[in-house]
Amino acid sequence: MISRKQLRVLDFGFVNPLESQAVFHGIAQVMRPDDIPVLTLVNPNAPYVCVGLHQEIALEVDESYCQSQGLPIIRRHVGGGAVYLDHNQMFFHFIFPQTTVPRQLQDLYQQFIEPVVRTYQALGIDAVMRPVNDIHVNGRKIGGTGAATIEQATLVVGSFLFDFDTETMARCLKVPSEKFRDKLRQGLNDYMTTMTRELPKLPSRDVVKNLFLQHIEQTLGLKPVTDAASEAEQAAIAAAVRDLSDPEWTYAKGRRFDAMGIKISADTHLTTSAHKAPGGLIRVQLLNKANHIVDLLISGDFTCQPAQGVDQLATLLTGSPLEPTELRKKIEECWQHLDLDIPGVQPADLCAAIEAARQQQPA
Repeated sequence: MISRKQLRVLDFGFVNPLESQAVFHGIAQVMRPDDIPVLTLVNPNAPYVCVGLHQEIALEVDESYCQSQGLPIIRRHVGGGAVYLDHNQMFFHFIFPQTTVPRQLQDLYQQFIEPVVRTYQALGIDAVMRPVNDIHVNGRKIGGTGAATIEQATLVVGSFLFDFDTETMARCLKVPSEKFRDKLRQGLNDYMTTMTRELPKLPSRDVVKNLFLQHIEQTLGLKPVTDAASEAEQAAIAAAVRDLSDPEWTYAKGRRFDAMGIKISADTHLTTSAHKAPGGLIRVQLLNKANHIVDLLISGDFTCQPAQGVDQLATLLTGSPLEPTELRKKIEECWQHLDLDIPGVQPADLCAAIEAARQQQPA
């Protein structure tokens, strides 16, 4: 019998790409307020591209290349950026009843990144947390984390990076030119690191797993206990596989703005922009008529709570004047009304992104 001082550990081993994402989606769907918290571990047995909850695939991923290589594109319920994933990453997913963990994302990251950092350190890697939610080794990134709320569960997710294929990652992303792709590839090589690069001998998956569980117990005060998914959890995972493979979900951001920079009429323009905030890239697609917002799509690799907050914000901004002072005031009011938590992103960042789109010269 598992007690409330324990953490259920569900190790699914190596599974297909869809299952590697469906595991945490399904278990979160059926978690209830009085349930024992869960840690899931899983590796994909084949490569794929995973995009963040708030991203527009057409703007972020080279879909033609992925199709030619047989690489599935899967959208997760967690924010962040598009990433190439394969068997060299062991994913971890902390799944807790929402009422038992901190509400603010920054506090969540602080709490759940600590055992990850300590695990790397125990392996001989000088890892540290770098705000907002990354893990670095001597200035190079060895991992990122994300958080989300699904039904009555809060999740913190991430991975242990045994190795990473920067060449394929650079090829999977949408870039303006091949010259830019070369710079992206070099940037990934310079900016990222892995256990393969940091250690003289690569540890086994079991070694990393056991160290991780030890440090979870020390930092979270919960005793990890190996368990198996219940029938209800298995059914929910199977349902999540179906949901995540549905094109309606994959392309959830929609493609209502297919062509940017277009003058629809004398006073109606369709434009796009991107603004880099500390918490991630913000992309804006703006339909502007007579200097007012007619339609707005906000996407990017940030993390937002509540999950649908940015879409609700875009809806509330419809009809707003694009004069910067008025717009910023409106964004701040809506931000407060929706109680948005977007670490590293402020109303001023969104205002800057929209203003940059407004200033674009349409064709």
